[in-house]
Amino acid sequence: SMPFLLCLRKNKSPVPLGRSIFQKHTPPIQQNYQALLESCLKNKHLFTDDTFPAHISSIGTGALLKKLPRNLQWKRPHALHKSPVFYAVNRKQLDLCQGLVENCWFLAALEALTFHQDILAAVVPQNQSFERKYAGIFHFQFWHFGEWVDVVVDDRLPVNEVGELLFVSSVYKNVFWGALLEKAYAKLYGSYEDLQIGQVSEALVDFTGGVNTRIKLAEAPPDLWDILTRATYSRSLMGCQTHLGVSYFPSVSLSCIQTTKVLKNGLVAGHAYTVTGIRKVTCQHGPENLVRLRNPWGKIEWKGDWSDSSYKWELLSPKEKILLRKKKEDGEFWMSLRDFKIHFVDLMICKLTPDLMSHEDGKKWMYSLKSGRWVKGSTAGGSLGFCNGNFWMNPQYWLNVLPVEDSKKSRTSCNVVISLMQKHSSKHRNRAPHLFIGFLLYKNTFLLPFCPAQYQESNRKLPPDFFTRHQPVNKHQVFLDEREVTHDFHLEPCVYVIVPSTLEPQQESEFILRVFSRKHILRSLITWLAVFFFCKLMISIFFHTLKEIVDRYEGKIWEDFFTKHFEQNPEINAVQLQRILNNISWRNFQSFHLSFSLDACQGILALLDLNATGTLSIQEFRILWKRLLFYLEVFQKKDTNRSGKLDLVELHAAVQETGISLSNEVCNLMAIRYGDPDLQISFESFVCFMLRVEIMGEAFRNLTQDGKGIYLRESEWMMMTLYS
Repeated sequence: SMPFLLCLRKNKSPVPLGRSIFQKHTPPIQQNYQALLESCLKNKHLFTDDTFPAHISSIGTGALLKKLPRNLQWKRPHALHKSPVFYAVNRKQLDLCQGLVENCWFLAALEALTFHQDILAAVVPQNQSFERKYAGIFHFQFWHFGEWVDVVVDDRLPVNEVGELLFVSSVYKNVFWGALLEKAYAKLYGSYEDLQIGQVSEALVDFTGGVNTRIKLAEAPPDLWDILTRATYSRSLMGCQTHLGVSYFPSVSLSCIQTTKVLKNGLVAGHAYTVTGIRKVTCQHGPENLVRLRNPWGKIEWKGDWSDSSYKWELLSPKEKILLRKKKEDGEFWMSLRDFKIHFVDLMICKLTPDLMSHEDGKKWMYSLKSGRWVKGSTAGGSLGFCNGNFWMNPQYWLNVLPVEDSKKSRTSCNVVISLMQKHSSKHRNRAPHLFIGFLLYKNTFLLPFCPAQYQESNRKLPPDFFTRHQPVNKHQVFLDEREVTHDFHLEPCVYVIVPSTLEPQQESEFILRVFSRKHILRSLITWLAVFFFCKLMISIFFHTLKEIVDRYEGKIWEDFFTKHFEQNPEINAVQLQRILNNISWRNFQSFHLSFSLDACQGILALLDLNATGTLSIQEFRILWKRLLFYLEVFQKKDTNRSGKLDLVELHAAVQETGISLSNEVCNLMAIRYGDPDLQISFESFVCFMLRVEIMGEAFRNLTQDGKGIYLRESEWMMMTLYS
């Protein structure tokens, strides 16, 4: 098998492949917080959010319902505490407690936000209160697939019969921002139940819009401590997760209560933790690197070396021990870097700029984002390892990595971070399993004889043969069934092509591609070849269906004619086409004075030019000739007054005579487009009109999945409309 066919499977349902209509990502509901707030204050009533109601449907439909108390109620904070507070500014830690929802990953990421108050303030706007301008409405901001969205909620929260919050709550019972933030996040992703399973890395990105670096601790780089140091003292957030244990499914997504297994060492198997700090301490035997972590449950801590009760603290100076050691069951603890690498699986570092891995802190980075989609039968080519020959059909992106003036190193090696994120089509994030996704990066070797000049510095996609003759830069690409796949590269300044794909062909999804570097240019490569092959197939099918109609015009006289005109010029351009059509003897149609303008000939050529050369071959002209004779017969038949033009009534009749059904509106529009000021259609205009109608009609029938509509990329639309 190919080396880049590797995938990390999880215990999930197979992805359905039978959809015939592309399912777009459902964007979040947009509500104007300020307008809603002012309306509520003006009308003196509390806001109720009908888009995420205080109803069981907002909680979910699955296993979470079994945990709910019988007398579930929805209450506002004023009914739960005499003096509710939205946010306690003087609290250095979140002091939040996980509820019935198994979302330790969400809380672990949220805990990381507390070390960056400006980021926290962006996610949780601070100018909200239960006193001043209170109307039962609150809002929060999340980065959602490339853009910041404002999520509005009312403050009705689910509680049990004694008024205790069922989900996230604060240690301080009068603080409610955590519960409201969780509600907004649940609304963004469909329901509370949709927060049951997830990854710390997903929430970190949703809170910051940053880029993730995942470090497998079993294969940690030798400079891990340096990476942690730079991450701690720069704008980054860190989370990690423990091993799942022998009795757990091999899934990297975290579900934290029903599958809880507290190990003898105090760690929870398959659980998310926040990295809250690091410290190099001096022991009697030498320096020791320590990592501080926090369990989002606010309890259950590590019991090994450097835990709260460990003898190791006695090896430090009294001052250092006092500063670092906390004998408090609050979920936060220290452990050595060595133990950290042993007992945790992954370290996730979310950086607002990706300079963490490049030793170029403080330098300016560029960020580019492109949206795309894999569409069955069009751009869902699957991975190269499936050997189905369709890999080239996947979207392609042209990346020019450029050196920067202030870095000598960048002239030979540039740090580039590429991130591919799939969008779930369902409103509910956990109802549709993630596809296995990945991307291959190719050096665009323009200097090789294989790559013709038209691919150099152009927007055309690379052809199929390129991928069979060249190896990708990332030969051992692993496809993951995760929302986001990110890779760090050290690339020489050059032009590259990124090809994102699903593991299996014909799987549909929208995605976003992000590229971070010191300096680069990123653009989409148009599906020129896809359009070409489609047009070729389309016209081939189209004229095959017309064979019976035009066969009666075959004969030796026409063969002699074709031979005469194409002996010296195997390909004719628009000027030569005009000369032929205007000098030909139109037998049987002597009453017509036929004249074709150069503009009309250019339009005809564009419609029939299969290989976009700007010329017609003898085969293409043969097709045109048959159509011209057929159109002329129809035109003369319906031109009852022998004026050489068709009026609107005659145009309708002529179109029907060809066997095509067009609405009155389309016919009228075509008369305006192709007719003279009196809406009279000449034969020249009738030819251009009919060629376009027939070919575009066949194009629709070939592209449509449901007979109702089609999807074209912008470049394909331009190719089909502008060139034709």
